[in-house]
Amino acid sequence: MSRVGDLNNTAQQAAPASAANPKSAGGGFGDMDSGQFLRLLVSELQNQDPLKPMDNSQMVQQISQIRNIASTDELSKTLSNLNESQELVTASSLIGQTVQGLADNSSAVDGTVDRVTVETDSGTKSRKIKIHVGDQTMDIKNVRSIINQ
Repeated sequence: MSRVGDLNNTAQQAAPASAANPKSAGGGFGDMDSGQFLRLLVSELQNQDPLKPMDNSQMVQQISQIRNIASTDELSKTLSNLNESQELVTASSLIGQTVQGLADNSSAVDGTVDRVTVETDSGTKSRKIKIHVGDQTMDIKNVRSIINQ
Protein backbone atom coordinates (compact mmCIF):
# COMPACT_ATOMS: atom_id res chain seq x y z
CA MET A 1 0.00 0.00 0.00
CA SER A 2 1.37 3.42 -0.86
CA ARG A 3 2.15 6.07 1.68
CA VAL A 4 1.82 9.80 1.33
CA GLY A 5 5.51 10.13 2.21
CA ASP A 6 6.45 8.05 -0.86
CA LEU A 7 4.62 10.42 -3.18
CA ASN A 8 6.23 13.45 -1.52
CA ASN A 9 9.70 11.89 -1.90
CA THR A 10 9.07 11.27 -5.59
CA ALA A 11 7.93 14.86 -6.12
CA GLN A 12 11.01 16.12 -4.28
CA GLN A 13 13.26 13.95 -6.45
CA ALA A 14 11.74 15.44 -9.61
CA ALA A 15 12.04 19.00 -8.25
CA PRO A 16 15.85 19.33 -8.39
CA ALA A 17 15.87 18.38 -12.07
CA SER A 18 13.36 21.09 -12.88
CA ALA A 19 15.04 23.63 -10.59
CA ALA A 20 18.33 23.16 -12.43
CA ASN A 21 16.65 23.79 -15.76
CA PRO A 22 16.22 27.53 -16.38
CA LYS A 23 13.34 26.89 -18.78
CA SER A 24 11.26 25.48 -15.95
CA ALA A 25 11.68 28.46 -13.63
CA GLY A 26 7.92 29.16 -13.92
CA GLY A 27 7.21 26.05 -11.84
CA GLY A 28 4.08 24.87 -13.69
CA PHE A 29 3.43 21.48 -15.23
CA GLY A 30 3.67 23.12 -18.67
CA ASP A 31 7.40 23.59 -18.07
CA MET A 32 8.05 19.86 -17.62
CA ASP A 33 9.89 17.92 -20.28
CA SER A 34 8.59 14.55 -21.43
CA GLY A 35 10.99 12.60 -19.20
CA GLN A 36 9.88 14.43 -16.06
CA PHE A 37 6.24 14.02 -17.01
CA LEU A 38 6.71 10.30 -17.62
CA ARG A 39 8.44 9.84 -14.22
CA LEU A 40 5.58 11.67 -12.53
CA LEU A 41 2.98 9.52 -14.32
CA VAL A 42 4.75 6.27 -13.37
CA SER A 43 5.04 7.47 -9.78
CA GLU A 44 1.35 8.33 -9.78
CA LEU A 45 0.47 4.86 -11.07
CA GLN A 46 2.69 3.17 -8.47
CA ASN A 47 1.22 5.18 -5.61
CA GLN A 48 -2.45 5.16 -6.51
CA ASP A 49 -5.03 3.66 -4.19
CA PRO A 50 -5.75 0.10 -5.46
CA LEU A 51 -9.38 0.45 -4.39
CA LYS A 52 -9.77 3.64 -6.45
CA PRO A 53 -7.55 3.24 -9.52
CA MET A 54 -7.02 6.04 -12.00
CA ASP A 55 -9.76 6.42 -14.56
CA ASN A 56 -8.72 4.93 -17.93
CA SER A 57 -9.70 8.09 -19.78
CA GLN A 58 -7.37 10.13 -17.54
CA MET A 59 -4.52 7.73 -18.25
CA VAL A 60 -5.13 7.86 -22.01
CA GLN A 61 -5.25 11.66 -21.83
CA GLN A 62 -1.92 11.78 -19.97
CA ILE A 63 -0.28 9.37 -22.42
CA SER A 64 -1.57 11.55 -25.24
CA GLN A 65 -0.01 14.58 -23.57
CA ILE A 66 3.33 12.76 -23.35
CA ARG A 67 3.18 11.96 -27.06
CA ASN A 68 2.26 15.56 -27.90
CA ILE A 69 5.16 16.90 -25.86
CA ALA A 70 7.61 14.48 -27.48
CA SER A 71 6.37 15.18 -31.00
CA THR A 72 6.47 18.94 -30.43
CA ASP A 73 10.06 18.65 -29.20
CA GLU A 74 11.03 16.62 -32.27
CA LEU A 75 9.27 19.03 -34.60
CA SER A 76 11.06 22.00 -33.02
CA LYS A 77 14.43 20.29 -33.44
CA THR A 78 13.69 19.36 -37.03
CA LEU A 79 12.57 22.88 -37.93
CA SER A 80 15.62 24.38 -36.26
CA ASN A 81 17.93 22.04 -38.20
CA LEU A 82 16.09 22.82 -41.42
CA ASN A 83 16.44 26.56 -40.82
CA GLU A 84 20.19 26.24 -40.17
CA SER A 85 20.62 24.13 -43.30
CA GLN A 86 18.67 26.62 -45.40
CA GLU A 87 20.80 29.51 -44.11
CA LEU A 88 23.96 27.60 -45.07
CA VAL A 89 22.63 26.86 -48.56
CA THR A 90 21.63 30.50 -49.01
CA ALA A 91 25.01 31.75 -47.79
CA SER A 92 26.95 29.37 -50.04
CA SER A 93 24.96 30.53 -53.04
CA LEU A 94 26.22 34.06 -52.34
CA ILE A 95 29.86 33.15 -53.01
CA GLY A 96 30.96 35.30 -55.95
CA GLN A 97 27.92 37.60 -55.61
CA THR A 98 28.13 41.27 -54.66
CA VAL A 99 26.27 42.05 -51.46
CA GLN A 100 25.53 45.05 -49.30
CA GLY A 101 24.87 44.82 -45.60
CA LEU A 102 26.03 45.40 -42.08
CA ALA A 103 29.31 43.89 -40.86
CA ASP A 104 29.84 42.39 -37.42
CA ASN A 105 31.61 45.62 -36.37
CA SER A 106 28.49 47.63 -37.40
CA SER A 107 30.14 49.16 -40.46
CA ALA A 108 28.62 49.10 -43.94
CA VAL A 109 29.81 46.32 -46.24
CA ASP A 110 29.71 46.46 -50.03
CA GLY A 111 31.63 43.83 -51.96
CA THR A 112 31.92 40.33 -53.31
CA VAL A 113 31.45 37.36 -51.02
CA ASP A 114 34.58 35.21 -51.10
CA ARG A 115 33.79 32.56 -48.49
CA VAL A 116 31.28 31.32 -45.92
CA THR A 117 32.00 30.07 -42.40
CA VAL A 118 29.92 28.51 -39.64
CA GLU A 119 30.55 29.64 -36.07
CA THR A 120 29.32 27.34 -33.33
CA ASP A 121 28.63 28.10 -29.69
CA SER A 122 29.13 24.95 -27.64
CA GLY A 123 27.31 26.45 -24.64
CA THR A 124 24.03 27.08 -26.44
CA LYS A 125 24.68 24.56 -29.23
CA SER A 126 23.76 27.21 -31.77
CA ARG A 127 25.32 27.97 -35.15
CA LYS A 128 25.78 31.30 -36.91
CA ILE A 129 26.37 31.46 -40.64
CA LYS A 130 28.91 34.16 -41.54
CA ILE A 131 29.78 35.44 -44.98
CA HIS A 132 33.13 37.08 -45.69
CA VAL A 133 33.60 40.11 -47.91
CA GLY A 134 37.30 40.88 -48.01
CA ASP A 135 38.49 41.20 -44.40
CA GLN A 136 35.01 41.86 -43.00
CA THR A 137 32.50 39.28 -41.75
CA MET A 138 28.76 39.60 -41.78
CA ASP A 139 25.97 37.50 -40.31
CA ILE A 140 23.81 36.10 -43.11
CA LYS A 141 20.84 37.83 -41.48
CA ASN A 142 22.49 41.25 -41.98
CA VAL A 143 22.59 41.10 -45.79
CA ARG A 144 20.53 44.01 -47.10
CA SER A 145 20.82 43.46 -50.84
CA ILE A 146 22.31 41.09 -53.39
CA ILE A 147 23.51 42.55 -56.65
CA ASN A 148 23.62 40.06 -59.54
CA GLN A 149 26.61 40.38 -61.84
